[in-house]
Amino acid sequence: MREFTSFDEFAACKGEHLGYGEWHVVDQDRIDRFADATGDHQWIHVDPERAKEGPFGTTIAHGYLTLSMIPVLGKDIFRLDGPKMLVNYGTGKVRFPSPVPVGSRLRAGAELADVRDVPQGKQITVRYTVEIEGQAKPACVAESLVLVVL
Repeated sequence: MREFTSFDEFAACKGEHLGYGEWHVVDQDRIDRFADATGDHQWIHVDPERAKEGPFGTTIAHGYLTLSMIPVLGKDIFRLDGPKMLVNYGTGKVRFPSPVPVGSRLRAGAELADVRDVPQGKQITVRYTVEIEGQAKPACVAESLVLVVL
């Protein structure tokens, strides 16, 4: 984990890759629980028997499940000490270049893409790339916008 003791130290890394998180398995139970939480029970996600005959030969994770895993995939990449709080402000560009078959292992890499002054403090953009172990194309590339209250 990369640790920053001040915001200025962190901001100086704009444009840099900050590292990678740990690998996490996306199992059917996680997919099913996400389907229950969101009401998205499309067969490609929750019906393993039918999905065997589908385009991927197995169930796949919801794109938004992959996106929602960024906090757990990214929690061990960097730590910023000092701010009063960090607030999730939203997302910028989000893409899902590759499906995530059940049983896949995912990890995220992070890049500090932007740092801006805003009335409440600073706004940072961290670009996360969620990789699928053994696959060339990522599962998700997303810009996370965070308000940093100093």
